[in-house]
Amino acid sequence: MSPVLARRSLIKTATLSAAAVGFLGGTKLAFAGSPTEGDLAILNVALGLEHEAIAAYQIGAESGLLKGGTLDVAVLFQSHHKGHRDAQIGAIKKLGGKPVEAKTADEYKKSTKLNVASIKTAEDVLRLAQKLELGAVNAYIGVMPNFADRSLSTVASKLLADEVMHYTALTQALNEALPKNTLSFGG
Repeated sequence: MSPVLARRSLIKTATLSAAAVGFLGGTKLAFAGSPTEGDLAILNVALGLEHEAIAAYQIGAESGLLKGGTLDVAVLFQSHHKGHRDAQIGAIKKLGGKPVEAKTADEYKKSTKLNVASIKTAEDVLRLAQKLELGAVNAYIGVMPNFADRSLSTVASKLLADEVMHYTALTQALNEALPKNTLSFGG
């Protein structure tokens, strides 16, 4: 990919990520209920994003486009997202909330955000996963300071570390340069 196209792709991804951060952050900041209710709102939005990531990796795995080690890594990353989902469901239930349900496979396949119809190559699958992982990185960074229960920030930071690992591996698999700037995420 040319440097100009790579830059445009990064700008587009950053815009989507900023929107995700705003959505997640706005959930907490605009919420007028108790601190626990605010934390539940953030967790449920984040849980919805984990459901989406699980579905995206499933779509990628079932596409037949990923082979060998790439397929193995996609399945591994999906298992990480299932762990994230389970941790968030546990936290939501511990706070007395009701976890948001995953959409159906068909709903995810029709999602304009996932744009499954445009996936034609293994590279397309990896780019979608990379975009979702970067969005998750920036979203977790954006919401961590908003938790009333500080222990949730610790959990979010652990999830964030996995998301950065996923983003880094996918970026390298796409033969793209890693971010050069210090503190390059969350901005």
